[in-house]
Amino acid sequence: MDLSDAARYALHAITSHRLRSFLTLLGIAVGIAAVILLTSIGEGVHRFVLAEFTQFGTNVIGVSPGKVKTGGQPPSGIPSTARLLTLEDARSLQQLPHVTGTTPIVWGNSEVEGNGRLRRTTVYGVDAYFPKVFSSTVRIGSFLPNDDASGARAFVVLGSKLRNELFGSANPLGARVRIGGLHFRVIGVMAPKGQFLGIDLDDTAFVPAARAMEVYNREGLMEIDVTYAEGIPASTVAAAVKAHMKLRHGSEDFTITTQEDMLKTLSNILDILTMAVGALGGISLLVGGVGIVTIMTIAVAERKQEIGLLVALGARQHTILGLFLGESVLLAALGGLFGLALGVGLAQLIRLVLPEFPVHTPWNFAVIAELMAASIGLLAGVLPARHAARLDPIDALRAE
Repeated sequence: MDLSDAARYALHAITSHRLRSFLTLLGIAVGIAAVILLTSIGEGVHRFVLAEFTQFGTNVIGVSPGKVKTGGQPPSGIPSTARLLTLEDARSLQQLPHVTGTTPIVWGNSEVEGNGRLRRTTVYGVDAYFPKVFSSTVRIGSFLPNDDASGARAFVVLGSKLRNELFGSANPLGARVRIGGLHFRVIGVMAPKGQFLGIDLDDTAFVPAARAMEVYNREGLMEIDVTYAEGIPASTVAAAVKAHMKLRHGSEDFTITTQEDMLKTLSNILDILTMAVGALGGISLLVGGVGIVTIMTIAVAERKQEIGLLVALGARQHTILGLFLGESVLLAALGGLFGLALGVGLAQLIRLVLPEFPVHTPWNFAVIAELMAASIGLLAGVLPARHAARLDPIDALRAE
């Protein structure tokens, strides 16, 4: 029996019991659809989170005070000799090779009063390089000037939402606002940036870092962010920053974090989550496999005379084995195709109904799911097919 005859035989066996075959392949289809739908949601969340992080650029290195290391707590009563990060540290890092900009960071939460209105919001202390480092743009006016740290003028740049809350549609440039007891003059309004992991980036105010340290009574910076040229390995710049800071501080009393490493770690975590939700959908595939075992076992019991006739006509054991295995694989493959169409259709429907919900179908998972369906059909059909191939032809022909 050649391949085409075997395919027609398997197809006839499936279509002769339409309802039973449909219910069998439906179990596989539900499993495949669950895998596709869950991995589409997982991949969508993966891309959404990475896009949230990369909207500020990818060539960023963060320097924070204190060394992150494993060890016990220092003995109580002994003062720490670790130096704080200073505005001079931030300025000095601009001289390093491949560094295109640095910005000091100090932040806090304060009431901002202006135009007779009061709103509590996040205030960031930065410098003139902030828009370059974090890929931000100014919509109205200008950003903070490149003043000397000791003589930073009391200027403020408002986020787009904060501007609307305080001044509405009126032009705020030149107006005065009060932040933490100090008065600042508005010189610019940022373009909308949206939200970052639930944080409204537009409901913010930007003031010179030296002024923010005064508002929040801080002696040192909370972070220094460094941006570097495209195409330069992050490790090269990080090593230069580390060596420079050790020379200034005398020891490694700071922590360097590259956004590249952070994104890799985050991507690995999200990949694991995507595979985990896909595995949950794969449980349905196992249920579908049990259904195929059941149906094929029933089919062997019902078709003993047919098997006996095939053996009497000269069919060998491997031929009988191949016929029943082919039938189970075909059932699973058809169910897989149906489930693939169902899963992709549901994913697209979710994207259409909820356009803000992150859904993206990873086609590599779709191919893997289809191969899994065929493999499950192959494995599920082995025992019934072996039983059919080992039937005694005389006993099979006598079966009712």
